[in-house]
Amino acid sequence: MIELLVLDVDGCLTNGKITYDSNLTETKSFSVKDGLAIATWIKMGKKVAIITGRKSTIVQKRADELKINYLFQGIKDKLSTLDKLLQELNLNYNNIAAIGDDLNDYHMLKKAGLSFTPNDGVDDIQNIVDTTLSKKGGDGAVREMIEIILEKENIKDRFLQQWL
Repeated sequence: MIELLVLDVDGCLTNGKITYDSNLTETKSFSVKDGLAIATWIKMGKKVAIITGRKSTIVQKRADELKINYLFQGIKDKLSTLDKLLQELNLNYNNIAAIGDDLNDYHMLKKAGLSFTPNDGVDDIQNIVDTTLSKKGGDGAVREMIEIILEKENIKDRFLQQWL
């Protein structure tokens, strides 16, 4: 059973574009559909971790909004970070579903119990994951991933009961 979602940010939770305004302030856009699904997953007693290669106060704010307790930024070796987290949570790779879109996610995705990439993930990642989603990063890909897991594990009713 999947207990932990592991999310990349740029290209999965966002469209992968990094925009700077004239004051060199970085902006990112997140899907509210992804956010609602993540928050509901957490309300069900499940866990979510963000493991990202970049550092951003925007990502910290989004993690705080969604009550994501496990946030790792500026990570070069995502697999090593995930190994430590799994030990801390007493989980194994069969208990995780991960989403990533580029080569820095490769090793993490290869070991995940379930692995996903957005529709616009790079070919080398699409070739190794369990599912290439129909949605692009930042456009509901994480929501689609969660819905697939809910169906696969027959817990969609539990998810819906959080709102209905």
